[in-house]
Amino acid sequence: MAKTVDPYKGIIMNIRRMSQRTALQPSAAIGKIISPPPEIIVEHNGMKLTKEFLWIDEYWIPGHTRHMVGATSDRGGGGGYAEYASHNHPIDNDEALTDTWKVGDRVILIPILGDDNTTTVQFIVAGKLKRLDGN
Repeated sequence: MAKTVDPYKGIIMNIRRMSQRTALQPSAAIGKIISPPPEIIVEHNGMKLTKEFLWIDEYWIPGHTRHMVGATSDRGGGGGYAEYASHNHPIDNDEALTDTWKVGDRVILIPILGDDNTTTVQFIVAGKLKRLDGN
């Protein structure tokens, strides 16, 4: 009698292997700023991650500038004179950003995997996280 081959067995085994690999891959996490940039230290799961292991969103580096182009909103003055008529002012300059992370801020940590696609070797640090419920 010929042995019957279950066509779904191979599919199930592939799904099982894929889910095991996926379960091992790290995912995004929340870190806490211990020391702000430029000598940044982020705490995650009891570990202190230093700048050698972090990639930082450029926006959060102190002294970062961005070029602004546009115009202010139209606004009128008083008295009905022509020189006070509704007008705007052009903007075309570099703006230095002063906002950065502070001790205790929560940030998102996105793992960067090594060549084995399972081991986290560095993190991308981005954003500043807040809970709306106050916690």
